[in-house]
Amino acid sequence: MSTISPEARPLRRVGAAAVLAAVLLAAGCGSEPDPVAEPAPGAGALDLAAVCPTTIVVQAAWTPEAEHGSLYQLVGAGYKIDAAAKKVSGPLLSGGQSTGVNIEIRAGGPAIGFQNAGAQMYADPTIMLGQVATDDAIGLSAKQPVVGVVAPFDIAPYMIMWDPASNPTFNSIVDIGKTDTKVLYFNGATYMEYLVGSGILRRSQVDGAYDGSPTRFLADKGKIAQQGFATNEPFIYQNALPQWKKPVKFQLIHDTGYPIYPEAIVVRADKKAEHSACLKKLVPIIQRSQVEYVKSPAATNELIIKLNDAYKGFPYSTEQAKFSVDQQLKLNIVGNGSNGTLGDFDVDRVKQVITIVSPIYDGQRKEIKAGLTPQDLVTNEFIDPSIGLS
Repeated sequence: MSTISPEARPLRRVGAAAVLAAVLLAAGCGSEPDPVAEPAPGAGALDLAAVCPTTIVVQAAWTPEAEHGSLYQLVGAGYKIDAAAKKVSGPLLSGGQSTGVNIEIRAGGPAIGFQNAGAQMYADPTIMLGQVATDDAIGLSAKQPVVGVVAPFDIAPYMIMWDPASNPTFNSIVDIGKTDTKVLYFNGATYMEYLVGSGILRRSQVDGAYDGSPTRFLADKGKIAQQGFATNEPFIYQNALPQWKKPVKFQLIHDTGYPIYPEAIVVRADKKAEHSACLKKLVPIIQRSQVEYVKSPAATNELIIKLNDAYKGFPYSTEQAKFSVDQQLKLNIVGNGSNGTLGDFDVDRVKQVITIVSPIYDGQRKEIKAGLTPQDLVTNEFIDPSIGLS
């Protein structure tokens, strides 16, 4: 991610944070954390102690949020918050049952200098899992390869939004491209190179000067379009931004033909075999965790909000977290895809992303692995096909 990564991570998080910081006060830090409880022994399929590290360390792509609910759902009672290091650790539970090991989730984004989670896994070998989108995994493939083992999100929430009152003829990003309307985005976003290269938008109308603030959108009275997350900005602009307080419309970038898996859970390619026995049991637990979270998110959302407060991070409210989960389900961002399984990868989609992104990176002189295939980037070998949303 460098300082501002070409991955889509700053796409919404920095933007939404800037919006909320202008209208809310961040909550104060909590009291001293309790010691981490020793995990009780697991049983059967839930027993990870014999095959997994004592503590499974996960590098998140951003600060705690509802989009990462499948991870925080795993954290059991007796957890410890390290506010200085911006991490939480505690017993790893599945369905409320002990697995015999602990989990440690480290915040990403500003907590690690906006570094890509995959690159961070190579900088710190104690990290077993990270969150990396398909296009970013392609960018890492030459020197820091990672392999996706489960995809909690089936499609990406990345979007372009606009004001329907100021732009009544817009129903899609293609419609925006037929006009001279400016489109604000964070410079370096790979998806924007796709939108321009495919002719959906024109180079002359895209503006990479977006800094996350709503100032430009407000000053232009919504006559411009802007990047964002469908799970976040629609709530903020309608409910938490006093200068606006109106709905926005949007289209998912996924729907234009950019089918990445956002923030898939990955392992380092050179450590996949080493962790294979652990992943065989752990991946189905993560699949079930996502199902459990979206069905009953309240308790985990409380933890997510508590962590944001402790980390003195971006303002994050109960209502905002609830909206995110509702949108995840409404827009099929969390879903079973083309089959009945949650968390698996469609290799044809991954192949399509390779075809789209490879020439973009080539034009940027960014090295990717020669002869890259979907099998270099993802695997379904640890997926339990019986687990899905009903």
